[in-house]
Order: sequence, then structure tokens, then C-alpha cells
Amino acid sequence: MKPPERFAPDDPREWLNRARSNLALAKSNVPGAYLEDLCFEAQQAAEKAIKAVMIRRNIEFPYVHDLARLLSLLEATGEAIPEVVRKADELTRYALLTRYPGLARPVSEREYTEAVAIAEAWALD
Repeated sequence: MKPPERFAPDDPREWLNRARSNLALAKSNVPGAYLEDLCFEAQQAAEKAIKAVMIRRNIEFPYVHDLARLLSLLEATGEAIPEVVRKADELTRYALLTRYPGLARPVSEREYTEAVAIAEAWALD
């Protein structure tokens, strides 16, 4: 498989490429993978897509995983956030706690499917 064209780190296209890569990993459902790990990839897809929009709009952002905070920064600049896209803040919980054993309960198939759908709303547009 040919990787996507690479762009400079400050180019929003590179951030979207990385978001789409995370989304592809989230959707891979590789045998033996924990759904929590796939949900982390979904969170990363949404986070990087949000940051791509922020770069495109020349909005400085902190390097945080809190999607609600990032969405608030976007909204504070007058950016309209559609409701389907606002759901990205639900993915924040997958950024840290689900990455380590015992910190969170296992993710259900339904939660995994929802996480991927939310990430797709960002990374595919």
C-alpha cells in the first residue's frame, strides 16, 4: 500500500493525512486488538482533524487530548460546530484511561462503533 503524500508539519493536509491514518487503524479491527485501543485511534483521528481545522484557520492550540477544550477554542473564534461534529468531545475519554490496563472498563462493540462514526464525521470531511 502506498502511503499518502507527506506535507510540512504546519500544513493542515498533513494533519488530515494523520487523522485519516488513525481512522484507518481504528476501523481495522485487527484480530486480537482491544476495542479500547481502536477507540484510542478514533480519538486521535478526531483530535488531529480538529487541529487541522485550527491550523487552517490560524488558531493556536495547546497540545492536549481534551476535544471539548479544542472545540471550545474553535467556537470562540466564531466557527460554527455542527452537532454531529460536536460529539467528538465524547472521544476524550479514550485518550488516556483506556490505554492502560485496569483504569477503565472494557469498551463494548456499540461504543466502538459509535467512536468510529464520530471520528469519521471529522476525518472524512
